[in-house]
Order: sequence, then structure tokens, then C-alpha cells
Amino acid sequence: MNNDKRTIVVTGGLGYIGSHISTILLNRDWNVIIIDNCSNAESNNLENIKRSTLKNLGVENLLTFYQTDLCIRDEVDEIFKNHHEEIFGVIHCAGYKAVGESVQFPISYYRNNIDSTLTLLESMQKYGIKNLVFSSSATVYGFPKELPLIETSPIQPINPYGQTKYMIEIILQDLYNSDSLWNIAILRYFNPIGAHSSGYLGDKPKGTPNNLMPYLVQVIEGKQKYLQIFGDDYDTHDGTGVRDYIHILDLVEGHICAIDKMYSLFEKNNLSFGIQNLSFGIQTFNLGTGKGYSVLEILKTMESLIHRKIPYEVVERRTGDTGTVYANADKAKEILGWSPKYNLFEMCQDSLNSEHKS
Repeated sequence: MNNDKRTIVVTGGLGYIGSHISTILLNRDWNVIIIDNCSNAESNNLENIKRSTLKNLGVENLLTFYQTDLCIRDEVDEIFKNHHEEIFGVIHCAGYKAVGESVQFPISYYRNNIDSTLTLLESMQKYGIKNLVFSSSATVYGFPKELPLIETSPIQPINPYGQTKYMIEIILQDLYNSDSLWNIAILRYFNPIGAHSSGYLGDKPKGTPNNLMPYLVQVIEGKQKYLQIFGDDYDTHDGTGVRDYIHILDLVEGHICAIDKMYSLFEKNNLSFGIQNLSFGIQTFNLGTGKGYSVLEILKTMESLIHRKIPYEVVERRTGDTGTVYANADKAKEILGWSPKYNLFEMCQDSLNSEHKS
């Protein structure tokens, strides 16, 4: 790898979001170090990342992979010890992420998500790497008291998964308060769907999916008998829950914009010979489209693509589910220069395409 501070560590880099981030970073001439324990990643996603880049065989010189758990301090420290001179920053995607599962196994979620982040931050701090993009979640808002949600909306997570995300946000704020040389972007995701245009990458979790789109795709492929719709008595236009779905490539672009902003400030400070002290600081951004779609709207869009009906059954609401959630992402547009580009049809089409390659 080149020793020019053009390397990004992506934790959870083989997962749905992390694999797309890794691919786009490689296509944007960044070197990438992936750390993943492969607990919820496709076994062939490393090869799929390579297939999805524009560099073909040249990607071998730009990509390094470590299969390890972020909770194992010695192994994480060894990675940063070996690579710290070339690392510019970290995009932290690793962590358990299923809301329902977090309610069943809260201790596992607190242990994994908090411990892994603390271990990561300790190594970053030890080796002077202070640029971080953190994958947070719209679940920190809980039951919305206002819509659309803005970054200063009340924070009231209602499940252990959301609690871990908010706890990490607090940790990062305290870290920045102790050392203002850190640059930290906290990205609150709404509902990513879709896939890379190559078709090799997609949302393909191990076991039964916890999210709507991968489960719906499995129903279409005959791997599941029917889609369960959790409640049709919400105060929405068709009774089903409304969420702010965002194309995975739009979500990834938010990460790239944050890293590019930090790197631009890094270059300007290097050219200023100490006269300037430009800082990103710590900032929080919603990443969503600002538009909500219901479960039935997603279902009907997929039916229009495959030209047949999709079987579904309405069941009881899940504990902790809210009726309507969507974002105001003006801050990301203003500060990061980011805005979503894909529509619902494209999100659904790309989700289908990714199922046919692996």
C-alpha cells in the first residue's frame, strides 16, 4: 500500500453497507483496509468487492482484509500498529444491527457494539488517527414527536440496538470534548435498500432476514412462503408502516462526502504551514431522502417489476415499531454537499438485480 495517508479502514467492511463503501472507496482511488469477523457477511463478499471495482486486477494492491473481531484488543492494536502511518481515517460500520434481536439479546448487543467501538477508539487514539465516520441510526429518535426528523429532534431510543447507537454517539462527543483534534461525522441512517449496479453486492444476511427488502426478495425467489406485514392499522394512508428508504449508493455517497471533506481540510492545513487550523469538528447528519414509503408501496413496486402478485399476510405489530418515520437531510446537503439521487423504482430494481449474482 502507498504510504500517503490515502488509506481508509472500514470496519464491518464485508457487510451490506460496508462492502458497498469499500467498493466505492476503491473506485475513488482510496486504499482500503477491511476488518470484519464475518459473523453476518457473505463468505464471498471479498471477491464480490473486487469484481465490483473498476480496477479489476489492480485492486489487489489497494485492498487488505483482516478477519478478526473488533472486541479482540490485541488483534485490533496489531492492525493499527502495522498500518497507522498510511491510515487517514476509519469508517465504523461493524456491529450487531437487528432491532428485534436486540430486544431478545440485549446483553449481547451492549457487549458487542459498545466494546468493539471502545477497542477501535483506543487503537485510533494510540496511533494518532483522529478522523472517523460513524454509522449511527435513525432508531436513536424512537417514536417521533415531529416530522420530518432533524438532527436536533428529541433522542429517545426504544430498543437496545438504538440505545447502543446513542451511547456510542455520547462516547464520541465526550471524546471530542477531551480532544478537539478529532474529526467525527455521525451519520444517522434511515432505511437503506438497493444494491451496487454490478449486481455482485446486495443485502444478503445470513439466516432469516430481519429487514423488509431482503425478506421480500427471498419471497420473490421462493425462499420464503410469504411476506409478513407487521400491522395494517397505523395512522398512514394505507395502514402499513412508512419509512424513509434510501438507495445504498446514496447512503455510501454520504460517507464519501464526509471523508472527502475531512481530507480537504487536512490538505489545506498541510499547505497553510500552521497559519490555518481548519477543523471538521464533530457533526451529526441524517441520511435519508425526506420522503416516506409504506410497506405496501414497496410491495406493489416490486410486483410491477416482476409482473405478478407477491403473497403476504398481515400480522400483529412488532413491539417498538412506529407508524411513520422520515428525515430532513438538509444539513448533509448544506455542509457535505450531499443529496440522494435514486428513486423508489431504481431502489427496488437494484435489489432484485443483486439476487441473481453472488
